[in-house]
Order: sequence, then C-alpha cells, then structure tokens
Amino acid sequence: MLEAVFLFITLLTLFLFYIGTGKNLKVASIFIGWQLVIGLLSYFEVFKEKPLLFPLAIIGTILLSVLCFRMITVSKLKRNFLIGIHIIRIPVELCLYALYIESMIPEIMTFSGWNFDVFIGMSAGIILIYELVKNKVMARTSFIVWNYIGLLFLSFIVIIAILSSPLPIQQFAFEQPNMALFQFPYCFLPTCIVPIVFMSHFLLIRHLK
Repeated sequence: MLEAVFLFITLLTLFLFYIGTGKNLKVASIFIGWQLVIGLLSYFEVFKEKPLLFPLAIIGTILLSVLCFRMITVSKLKRNFLIGIHIIRIPVELCLYALYIESMIPEIMTFSGWNFDVFIGMSAGIILIYELVKNKVMARTSFIVWNYIGLLFLSFIVIIAILSSPLPIQQFAFEQPNMALFQFPYCFLPTCIVPIVFMSHFLLIRHLK
C-alpha cells in the first residue's frame, strides 16, 4: 500500500511540474525517461546490491535538472502549480515516517527527528489558499524569504539523508541506515521529487525577478 501511495505522489509531482512549467514536453520527457532508467535499476535491486552506484545516479539527476532548468521559459510559468508542488512535501513526510516505522530509514530523516520540511508543505498550503481566496499574491519580500527557507530546510534533510546512507561517507544512523532510497519506488524521492521541489523554489524566485 505504501509503495502505491509513494508512486502516486511521484506521478502527481511530475504532473504539477509539467503544468507549472507551461506544459514543457521536452522537460517532462527528460524527467520521465530518467525515472524509467532509475526505476528499472532499483526494481532489479542494482542499487541495493551495489550502493556505490547510487551517487552516480544522483550526479546524473543534478546534471539533468540543471539542463531542464535552463530549458524552462519564465513567462510560461504557472505560479499556483509551482506552489502546489510544495504541498506534496506533507504526504512525503508521512511516507518517510511510515518507512521509519518499517525500519527502512532512520528517525532523524522524519519530522520526529531532524526533518522540518513538513512546515514548508503546510505553509505552502496556506499561501496557496490565501492567494486564491484573496485573488492577490503574497508580498514579494516575504515570498522570497519563504522560498529561501524552503531551500534551506530541503538542503538540510538532503545532507542528512546522504550522511545516513550506507556509503563510505556515512556519519549517522549506523543502527538503522537509510536503505529505502535504494529501493523501488522510494528511489524516486532523490531522483525526481527532491530535484523538482528544488527547481520549483528557484523558478518561483526567478519568476519574481
């Protein structure tokens, strides 16, 4: 059940990003194609058996994300959908907590540990409702600050996730390391959901400028 829910969250993230970037087919095709590669590798447990290959997948994700970011036209951005992407951080955090209960990730990666990302998801919902009801946008300075805080929180948990993984650089959670992200469909968190959330923050800031 949890796998199906997480897969749905991944597809929803892709859909919102597709609409939010002005239905950019090239960007969508690149992301979908990359996820097919990552999905197959994780489904056949390649990352689980050879975890040192996973950093290569992350590097590939970063490079493709930079490429996609440069391909997006600012004038075609849909602000509401880009904000909506951040609301997805709430169900993602709930899934992470469920994975912790199943001993697949450490507690420090959840909202009961060092992960504060859920607050950005909740605030994104408040911002979106405010803008839709009031029919006006949030104050520019406040919105920029919110985006930078969101980037800070996300960067923090990404670092924690990396340092909790069974890699040579592991520093945390030796008793219950971060194993879930090597498996299908949770591999889509660092290779799809996280880069899209990062890009949506940068695109919202870029849209303001």
